[in-house]
Amino acid sequence: MTLALTVSDDVRALAPGFTYVAVEASGLLNAPSDAASSALLDDAAHRLAGRLGGRAPHEDPHLAAWRAAYTAFGSKPNRTRNSAEALARRALADGGLPRVNRLVDVYNAVSVAHLVPVGGEDADRIEGAMRLVRASGEEAFHTVAGGEAVIEHPDAGEVVWRDDAGVTCRRWNWRQGVRTRLTEESADALFLLEGMAPHCDLAAAGAELAELLEKFSPGARITVHAPVAVSGQE
Repeated sequence: MTLALTVSDDVRALAPGFTYVAVEASGLLNAPSDAASSALLDDAAHRLAGRLGGRAPHEDPHLAAWRAAYTAFGSKPNRTRNSAEALARRALADGGLPRVNRLVDVYNAVSVAHLVPVGGEDADRIEGAMRLVRASGEEAFHTVAGGEAVIEHPDAGEVVWRDDAGVTCRRWNWRQGVRTRLTEESADALFLLEGMAPHCDLAAAGAELAELLEKFSPGARITVHAPVAVSGQE
């Protein structure tokens, strides 16, 4: 797997504080959620509560910066929350965080503990380079509605992650598509940790993710790429 990521100039102009860390992993061992991954999510919820100290998630400076970025491209942050805020709200609610599978549980735990959006993509299902762009509105987005597979299209001007085949995540990091999501058969993955400087420590979050991936998948090959500021391009 060779990392190929770009951030378009119009996204840079929209959110000059944007930065990201990419973590490449191969030889992963995924499985259904278990006691270990469930305990990791419970610990992340505990860490989150301590960090917030009784505040609502959107009052954290980092999530407030994400709300401003969402508003800048025309999205309503109370309706379509960034993934970190959505998970944080669930972590603090009675039902707690969802259990999906071990790999998803691991990156969701890192997201909640550090209050940064984290996404995981099956590298074998990515076609061409990944890039963060403002959508034309014609791109394909594979999702599920009413239990049936459907293809939607983003709004024109919406910030999306995409590859050569279409959109992999809508509204920056709001909803991941089913085409590249991590399943129990996934062995190679690309994880993206996203932030709005100076309100987050992506390096620490990336290091913790790498450590947990190695713990849950002994022998996996993990590469953490240093934080990339919005002014740069890979």
